[in-house]
Amino acid sequence: MTQASLQRFIITFKPEELVLRALYRTQDDPNPGTKARTREVAELTRTGLTQALEALEGAECVGTSGFTQREDVLLATTSPDADKLVKGA
Repeated sequence: MTQASLQRFIITFKPEELVLRALYRTQDDPNPGTKARTREVAELTRTGLTQALEALEGAECVGTSGFTQREDVLLATTSPDADKLVKGA
């Protein structure tokens, strides 16, 4: 199995379930039914959740919208120069 690279991680809360979507790149075969692929995406998901929770310690609200239904954007970065990326966005 080659190293996979997590590109996007989306969490959707529904009344009876929690949906996690992981978009990642890998050089492995595309067979979706393999146990190895299931293990790989589960590990990527665990790692992505852990990194997201750690990053939230320094998150800044950089975008808001909506009235009764709201969608806010939190930005959490790991780079010491990250504040340079956000200013004026």
